[in-house]
Amino acid sequence: MPIRRALPTDAAAVAAVHVRSWQAAYRDLIPAPYLDGLDVTERTEAWRARLTAPDGPVVLVAEDASGRVEAFSCFRPWPPGEGDGDGSLDPLVTAELAALYAAPEAWGRGVGRALLVATVDAMGAAGFRGAGLWVFEDNARARGFYEEAAWRPDGVSVTEETGGRLLRELRYRIGLFM
Repeated sequence: MPIRRALPTDAAAVAAVHVRSWQAAYRDLIPAPYLDGLDVTERTEAWRARLTAPDGPVVLVAEDASGRVEAFSCFRPWPPGEGDGDGSLDPLVTAELAALYAAPEAWGRGVGRALLVATVDAMGAAGFRGAGLWVFEDNARARGFYEEAAWRPDGVSVTEETGGRLLRELRYRIGLFM
């Protein structure tokens, strides 16, 4: 499956995958009114801004055989002060996997796994030596996905409000050996 760097013209496709995956994956975690209110048009504008920002994140897309975006990932240097109470996450050498989402119809077909491998490779090629991500504690599917790929929780957690519900997020990390 083709995996490439996203272009500004991919903003609507990325936004559609983002919204649809949240609505499917988080149905049991986040209140339905919040999920049902997610707007692809709003997300399109946010993704277009990210994709055109000179210092924006790296966004990769995975396409099906017809060129339709099935999944995307987004990484950047670890934001200073974000959940690094021990100061161990240096943005010069640590990437944050800020997003990795696949359209529900792509689940279970290896699209996410291939995209994660390509993303980790791109992080290493960009000079990062380690990476971290946040995952909802109650999202067993996502936690299993990352753990199968050798990501591990490091004991740091935060509680965030999403859609009016307090949710605990766990920080996972992996070393990059490039």
